[in-house]
Amino acid sequence: MAASPAAAQFPPLAGRPRRRPLPALPPGAAACVQLAPSMLFLAFFFLLPAATLLAYSFLTQSAQGTVGLPLTLAHYRHFLGSALYLHVLWTTLRISLSTTAAAALLAYPVALVMVRASAAVARVITMIVIAPLIVSVVVRTYGWEVILGNGPTGVLNWLLLATGLVGHPLRLLYTDTAVVIGSLHVFFPLMVLPLASALGKIDPALDDAATTLGATAWQRFRRITVPLSLPGLAVGGTLVFSLTAGSFVTPAILGGSSAQMLGMLVDQQILTVYDWPFGATVASVLVAIVLAVNIASMRLLDRRRRLRGL
Repeated sequence: MAASPAAAQFPPLAGRPRRRPLPALPPGAAACVQLAPSMLFLAFFFLLPAATLLAYSFLTQSAQGTVGLPLTLAHYRHFLGSALYLHVLWTTLRISLSTTAAAALLAYPVALVMVRASAAVARVITMIVIAPLIVSVVVRTYGWEVILGNGPTGVLNWLLLATGLVGHPLRLLYTDTAVVIGSLHVFFPLMVLPLASALGKIDPALDDAATTLGATAWQRFRRITVPLSLPGLAVGGTLVFSLTAGSFVTPAILGGSSAQMLGMLVDQQILTVYDWPFGATVASVLVAIVLAVNIASMRLLDRRRRLRGL
């Protein structure tokens, strides 16, 4: 019987050599290949600048302005031995901790409404929380400068004087309180959103059971809501503390010289004094504080998970 035209056009596959399948990568090697682009990105844009910054803090700057050997610890001794710089460090820690605490206290009611209210109310609250992120931080900070102005032309002082609550203008601007208020406005969404995510994972039946057993609203919040929302609180608190400690625009505009923070000191040493090694020392201290807070937060969360697993 004669072969069909299709068979003549396509000969049998038996005579063709088969391609060998590519060898499968081990699971670990496949994960390394997938992570390679992101790891290279982090190494080039994060690890290399951080290592360069740390190296500069141990170098010596000559009278001509060149930076090089010999290695020295004099910059760290100068920073830790100066009352002025220790005051700036303490101011940074105080403002960062105050902002984080205030954000946590204000974020719980907002996050609870976002989670437990109706869908329409939750969407409105979410938009209100996220809306400030659309506006530049410089614009928002200058807005607070107008509101917190020290003279009678400041919006808040004008209202207090007009209502008779105070007899003279209050000193609100260029204080720690002004920096905390401005930082809270900038970083508040970063506390609310992780906290709302953690609260959304709590089973509502736990509150119902506690209410049935006679627990008050405060007892339910203290014994159920807070412990089960600690992961979100830790994430939000770490973000707010880290970003507040390293901020520059808000302390520079609202704090001035009265509430100077480490970010402003780095700018002053590098761009005004042109002391690159000491500026790198201040920046290294700031990075070390932020890393310590992040590591402590991660360890506490891991310890809590292990205890719950037991």
